[in-house]
Amino acid sequence: MSFTTRGRRLAGVAVVAGVAAALSLTGCSGSNASGDGTGTITLQFWNGLTGSDKTSVDEVVSGFNKSQDKIKVVSTAMPWDVLKQKLLSSIASGNGPGVVSIDTADMAQYVDAGALQPVDDFYASGQLDTDKLVKAAVNANKLDGKTYGIPLNFFTEMMYWNKDMFAAAGYDHPPATWAEFAEMAPKLTIDKDGDGTPEQYPISLGDHDTVPMFQPLLWNTGGGIVSDDGKKALLDDPKTLEALNFWVDQVRKNKITPVGMNGPDADKLFQTGKAAIELCGPWVAPAIKQAGINFGVARTFAGPKDQISLAGSVSFTVPKGVSDEQKKAAYTFATYWNGKKVQAKYSEETGFPSTRTDITSADTGSNPYPAIFGDPKVTSASKVFLAGVKNGSTINTTVFVPALQKALNGEGTVDQLFKQANKDAQALLDK
Repeated sequence: MSFTTRGRRLAGVAVVAGVAAALSLTGCSGSNASGDGTGTITLQFWNGLTGSDKTSVDEVVSGFNKSQDKIKVVSTAMPWDVLKQKLLSSIASGNGPGVVSIDTADMAQYVDAGALQPVDDFYASGQLDTDKLVKAAVNANKLDGKTYGIPLNFFTEMMYWNKDMFAAAGYDHPPATWAEFAEMAPKLTIDKDGDGTPEQYPISLGDHDTVPMFQPLLWNTGGGIVSDDGKKALLDDPKTLEALNFWVDQVRKNKITPVGMNGPDADKLFQTGKAAIELCGPWVAPAIKQAGINFGVARTFAGPKDQISLAGSVSFTVPKGVSDEQKKAAYTFATYWNGKKVQAKYSEETGFPSTRTDITSADTGSNPYPAIFGDPKVTSASKVFLAGVKNGSTINTTVFVPALQKALNGEGTVDQLFKQANKDAQALLDK
């Protein structure tokens, strides 16, 4: 799984701040992406796509290089934390790549460090029908009125449900709303010895080092962690507190999920048949299938106000200082990558939904998951978590998650804990 390691890949965040001064001094000049003396432009492509989709990435790169003789893309894949540690220093020294993949959740940090240049001219050029791109993926690249990335991949978070567990509880469908979940949960809970630790839980929710599970739930009461413009903390907003109180009560009083799980823990609980529901992305489907679970995939349950799902995206970005020639080469490669034929094949092989809205199940062959996770009803009502928010990752890991864990462990009330958390989050936004 290379899009996300079930955490937010925070290793290297300090490097972003630490190298910002160096970038301002050097002006981000130079790049190791250059011509090869034969008239062919060599474009260094750094990425963190080291997981099961690496083979598909390499195939796309090879196909692009064979499709023309003007540009040669050289793909260098490395773990995300390594990429973070190398990228800014390499740009500052003039030895950076010509194009690099960046998680849109981290993009604001790089923009703030002065490492990236806007790519609005790509969207204005008409070389790709960008109206066909998933809007949530495009919007995640926008900061302060400018666009800094072109979608590389995209995912949504959906509900995996164990059909056998639901059938045993007398249900033939998963919950469509929070209220329905609360009604079903007691019948999906099995505590044979009555010790308060169920042998079977209604849901598996990780609360740290994972793809956000609790956080997107706040959107469905009209709340959130930070306002959409990234300027105001919302952790003490009544709408946010409504969602937090509901889910903390479900955990504390009704034991719907264990407390203290990270991403792998949450995966294991569902895959070993000890939880009826898990909220996750498409990459986990093969492991669930291999575990022998009879499962379905459905849209995440609706809250009192909305039914907004988590989305995530990695984008092509262009470092500051690369030549116009290199920038054009990056745009040509990104156009090829987002072409319908390439996207259909990539989605079929990886299970990720396409970056395009016009890819259907007929285009992705026998793999059903791209169409399921890329259903327009889902993608049109999805948001990327903390996209464009300066210090967003820090707010999540050092403010929200600790407050949530204290609430889940009964170390204070939701209202008390998140009133202080809101102050801490606002201080980080105001830096």
